[in-house]
Amino acid sequence: MSLKSPELLLPAGSLDKMRAAYDFGADAIYAGQPRYSLRARNNEFKLEQIQIGIAEAHARGKKFFVTSNLLPHNDKVRTYLRDIEPVIALQPDGLIMADPGLIMMVREGMDKGNFADVPIHLSVQANTVNYAAVKFWQKVGVKRIILSRELSLDEIEKIRQECPDMELEVFVHGALCIAYSGRCLLSGYFNRRDPNQGTCTNACRWNYSTQPSAVDPNTGEAIAVKMDAGFNFNEAQQEAESSFAACGGSQRHPEADKVYLLEEAGRPGQLLPIMEDEHGTYIMNSKDLRAVEHVERLVKIGVDSLKIEGRTKSLYYVARTAQTYRRAIDDAVAGRPFNPHLITELEGLANRGFTSGFLERRPSQDYQNYETGHSDIGHSHFVGEVRGVSDGWAEVEVKNKFLVGDQIEVIHPSGNHVVTLEAMRSLDGESITVAPGSPLQVRIPLEARYEGALLARLLPA
Repeated sequence: MSLKSPELLLPAGSLDKMRAAYDFGADAIYAGQPRYSLRARNNEFKLEQIQIGIAEAHARGKKFFVTSNLLPHNDKVRTYLRDIEPVIALQPDGLIMADPGLIMMVREGMDKGNFADVPIHLSVQANTVNYAAVKFWQKVGVKRIILSRELSLDEIEKIRQECPDMELEVFVHGALCIAYSGRCLLSGYFNRRDPNQGTCTNACRWNYSTQPSAVDPNTGEAIAVKMDAGFNFNEAQQEAESSFAACGGSQRHPEADKVYLLEEAGRPGQLLPIMEDEHGTYIMNSKDLRAVEHVERLVKIGVDSLKIEGRTKSLYYVARTAQTYRRAIDDAVAGRPFNPHLITELEGLANRGFTSGFLERRPSQDYQNYETGHSDIGHSHFVGEVRGVSDGWAEVEVKNKFLVGDQIEVIHPSGNHVVTLEAMRSLDGESITVAPGSPLQVRIPLEARYEGALLARLLPA
């Protein structure tokens, strides 16, 4: 039986990232209106850029989806039809939406002939977790469901079986929320920047410490108890892992049922009551989703689109994930076994540790990164972009430090190549040994066929 190749869908926060996504293997990209998507910041796509993007995509035989998936308050409902009408007139390949009211308004406009008929894709923000909900949205005219990240592979397969004629989209890479896909209020609680309006400050990734508490006998509320200054979270975590039950039904330690208080490093004295249940403590930052090893199963299930998160990520992130997941999809469709080297390639991206999330059931601690809120880099480090090649020398816009003698991976749509950097020059022609970082431009020896390539320094094992 021949397998259908799913669409590979990449994020684009700018036209350059859109072009990189297509160059490295994406079939489609999604970009958001700043006012009506969950990326109000770091988002280049005003109406003019959306028009350019759609035209370029269609000229290349690719697709361009417009994300319009916030959960609006009344003021944005009032302006929505006015602002979406010129976008629909540009004929994007789909509108990614979450709010039932906005979907109703757009569908009514299409039915009356006020708008061109553009497919509506239901955003992951709608948190669709069962086949009954899929059938409901199908009845109201939605063409594709972006399934919730909280589903297992078996649950996705069940939905595919029950809804054979609905397009299904699944996230396979990128950040995970600490709430049901995007429905988090931490950022809004701390500094009035509402995640559901596109202004999330990633409060889940700030540096928190746990504080013990007592219970006020009069009110039942948690009250602070001064904590031992010598408390070591990592040691406590190791002890907890040997005592606390994970998923699976083993006996719970009595300390697991006590109330604790959480304190964020930048807000001393502001203590939040929290509880840990058998699945973990949730006001912490999640590891990043990586499901490249599950692409084969998703292809066999018959998922229509595999989606990567990250509209605020770098051009390097877009290129590397597009290239890696493209290979995984092509291998799966061709019947080739999974190539573990694809995991190694993704280790070169800045990440908070990787997890397959809810796609397969693991012990509770697998989902959370308890040690750091920043991204680490494993196998390789992005160091530059090739802006042009002349007479065997490439002009490189430096992003991070690299040196003569380094092993450099040249990442290009035509294929990647590892070289040992044997020489480097300044733009004035002076021989140098170190490119210390951005902003700087240098020249290195490189073949003309690698114009437009990205460069990554391979790190020692």
